Amino acid sequence: MKTNLLTGVAVIALSAGAAQAELMIAPGEGEFTWESYEALKSMDLSGETVTVFGPWLGSEKDRFEAAMAYFEEATGIDVQYSGSDSFEQQILIDTEAGSAPNIAVFPQPGLAANLASKGLLAPLESSDADWVRDNYAAGQSWVDLATYADQDGNDQFYGLFYRADLKSLVWYVPENFEDAGYEIPTTMEELQALSDQIVADGDTPWCIGVGSGSATGWPATDWVEDMLLRTAEPSVYDQWVANEIPFNDPAIIKAIEAFGSFARNDDYVAGGAGAVASTDFRDSPKGLFESPPQCYMHRQASFIPAFFPEGTVVGEDADFFYFPAFEAEDLGKPVLGAGTVMTITNDSKGARALLEYIKSPIAHEIWMAQGGFLTPHAGVNAAVYQNDAQRKMGDILLGADTFRFDGSDLMPGAIGAGAFWTGMVDYVGGKDAEAVATDIQTTWDGIK
Repeated sequence: MKTNLLTGVAVIALSAGAAQAELMIAPGEGEFTWESYEALKSMDLSGETVTVFGPWLGSEKDRFEAAMAYFEEATGIDVQYSGSDSFEQQILIDTEAGSAPNIAVFPQPGLAANLASKGLLAPLESSDADWVRDNYAAGQSWVDLATYADQDGNDQFYGLFYRADLKSLVWYVPENFEDAGYEIPTTMEELQALSDQIVADGDTPWCIGVGSGSATGWPATDWVEDMLLRTAEPSVYDQWVANEIPFNDPAIIKAIEAFGSFARNDDYVAGGAGAVASTDFRDSPKGLFESPPQCYMHRQASFIPAFFPEGTVVGEDADFFYFPAFEAEDLGKPVLGAGTVMTITNDSKGARALLEYIKSPIAHEIWMAQGGFLTPHAGVNAAVYQNDAQRKMGDILLGADTFRFDGSDLMPGAIGAGAFWTGMVDYVGGKDAEAVATDIQTTWDGIK
């Protein structure tokens, strides 16, 4: 029979007793060969069912299922996926009730770590950690993000990240840069110099808005996290997220003030520093597209084009570059982002086999070709990405020396979705960085 898993991108021609399968990945040359398909097929998982539970709904669910269809065709396994917008609550209920799926897809490593500490996740092998270390860009970072203490307090490796998000981006309008004669900065020093040059030219370099209704302040936390990765070793970031160093540690205050050097500079920000807290993050980038431009740059994650003017084509009307590191700090190319980690919550032969499949480039490439998917897997064919913009984001991810997960998402909710947010609003409003950081630490002490 012939199954179209992804029309025009991945086509697998199969038949009972067929001598070959044909995989066509356009526009590049796919690396996943018939031999690789045969290796999967030799697993022979006929009759096996593996259940997967995660946060993906709608088109994301469809795209994941398309990637799994290849695995099903090759091995005979039945992959049953269900998604929920209440995943975080439901997985706690299911695991503690003994009715967990074989595999759970966690959007937050902190929740996976919590279940691991209760003995509700099955650890993977050390060889799996070695594989990630060798095959993912910034591999040790991804190993660390999936290593948690078990119920006896011993660190174990628990999962494979499948799909990543990128936050360390600066958005701009190429036509504006071209008209003004500006070049893309490759270091933080150059970015600061460019900002000063734009001011000297009589214009405003940045649009910054941290408004978000009841969640006002969260965009500022991303800025601080990115700055911390550019002013301190990754180990400091990890200690901060775990509160092994206090929130008012000098390294954290330095990162907050590095953010302030942009956000609290009236000359740097459209509307002045006083507008940062009151400007909604969804409206903030609009100044890029005004004529004359109200700003030239906007730092925000990969999702922000959803709030650009209708019809904006990324790569033409708007583009992005990597939020650069300080050359003087010599910390390589750190990247801030997020991602989903696949773990085993109900061990089985099929669950282990599916995670083996996740190691293969094709498991990533099928979703890459459909869009909305980035991966740190260094073995994928980047030509498969749906468009140049996603390919460029993929290159940034693959070029990372360090990857760290959004820090506020790893902190207790009262901090990462509470005191940190409100503290940043206070800070952009003029409060001293040390005083803000001390207040946040006081709140953290109060919930221990």
